[in-house]
Amino acid sequence: MIQGHGDDSYHFSKPMRLNFSSNVYGRINLSELWLHLADKLQNTDEKGHNLLSFYPEPEPFSLETEIARQKGVSPSEVLVTNGATEAIYLIAQTFRMMHSAILQPTFSEYADACHMHDHRLTQLFRLPTASEGYQLPPDVCLLWLCNPNNPTGSTVPSDVLEALFRANPRVVFVIDGSYDAFTMQTMLTPKQVCAYPNVLLLQSLTKRYALPGLRLGYVSGNEFLLNELRHRRMPWSVNALAIEAGMFICRHGDFARFDLKQCLNEASMLRQLLIDTKCVDVWETQTHFMLCHLKYGTAASLKEYLANVHGMLIRDASNFEGLDSHYFRVASQGNEANQELVKAIRQWLAE
Repeated sequence: MIQGHGDDSYHFSKPMRLNFSSNVYGRINLSELWLHLADKLQNTDEKGHNLLSFYPEPEPFSLETEIARQKGVSPSEVLVTNGATEAIYLIAQTFRMMHSAILQPTFSEYADACHMHDHRLTQLFRLPTASEGYQLPPDVCLLWLCNPNNPTGSTVPSDVLEALFRANPRVVFVIDGSYDAFTMQTMLTPKQVCAYPNVLLLQSLTKRYALPGLRLGYVSGNEFLLNELRHRRMPWSVNALAIEAGMFICRHGDFARFDLKQCLNEASMLRQLLIDTKCVDVWETQTHFMLCHLKYGTAASLKEYLANVHGMLIRDASNFEGLDSHYFRVASQGNEANQELVKAIRQWLAE
């Protein structure tokens, strides 16, 4: 794992008032979940044991069964993991020493996991088109793709993905759908993915329910592929509290509704405010975060200024493959906070 992910406020002595650096959408009311977990922790049996007094399931089968029921697939087609990141490293381990292609710029953990397990890597900056028969390079064994993509916020239409799956049956497609709850675009479902023998879909309850400290995600896909991952999964990788939270989410998921349309409208307004500075180019985005390019100065300098002077945190995106020192990423935090950010950026530009 590299240094330089978002949410790195621990590098600064000044407390951060506003955090634009993390893609976790925090404006979700989780009070019902907190009360449920508190009850599970506080209540004990006649021996004084509570939720954390016992080992969790070595494999979180009860949660896999509940997710499968909710998604309309078989429990054998769901693999619960310690966040989507455990799934990424399990997949890289399962297919170690193979040839992976990664659609860039994107989340660095795909490449980090592949390096750890001796993959040969090819960086792609576009997907093959219909006129090219959707054909990937003939020696590629895996394609890693984030959809919606981090850091750009762009999406690949589901029909294009399915055309790629069919055109490249020898390739295992790893689709990271961690942010698919935060776009209006049509995303692949676990049920669609399980119909293909060569696709793994990663989902993150961490992202959807703003629980980055809990670490909870799952993979859906063909039973044969998932069995290969299961053989390599460490026992007890998902703790009892995370399993309990996952079960509550599956059964009461509506408790954490949020207004996606408002979220995306606020992001669109932030994008325009940044463009209006005349010093920041912003990629089009289909979600609540966006990739920005400074015409003057560096992202590292802007980040230091915002953190130390204004108590605001952004993501320096210069360590994404294919990006340079002028790139940063921000996630919308609501209109008032967004306006504060742009005002502070204007002040930095004027100095």
